[in-house]
Amino acid sequence: MLAYRKKNYKSVSMNYHLLKDILKKFNLIKNKKIGAYFPINYEIDSLKILKQLEISGNKISLPVTKKRNQMDFFEWSYKDPLLVGKIGIPEPISKKKVYPDILLVPLVAFNKNKFRLGYGGGYYDRYIKKIKKIKKILTVGLAFSFQEVRIMPINVHDEKLDFIFTENLIR
Repeated sequence: MLAYRKKNYKSVSMNYHLLKDILKKFNLIKNKKIGAYFPINYEIDSLKILKQLEISGNKISLPVTKKRNQMDFFEWSYKDPLLVGKIGIPEPISKKKVYPDILLVPLVAFNKNKFRLGYGGGYYDRYIKKIKKIKKILTVGLAFSFQEVRIMPINVHDEKLDFIFTENLIR
């Protein structure tokens, strides 16, 4: 799927207004803490969406990876610089830890039941499981529609997402 995504990647502009409408429907658009990711390996570019969400009055955060495939989210603004972390992904410099209300999640593939396949490190599954013990969180996977698969391995540690958002559709 990674090779297929690279071959078929196009700079798709995600429909921010559709995502905003969905979040508004659930009363989740203003003054929320949004956790997201810095796009790598031809993932959906979340940065434009994050900029719009921040301009709309939300607080943005990105992950900082830690030992044992753990991560936490730290405050970040689209105006702030980033440092390349230990696994090669840009991370915020901020030391202000954030517990997001909404988590935008990258993925390699997903199925109709809203399970995702990541890169195999379990970072997001561990984080989602951890934060659900602390607070209620809405998880939204960002993907290209062609990343949907019929058959995908799922194990007991995999966390189901609340929504999958593709170029112009939310599932």
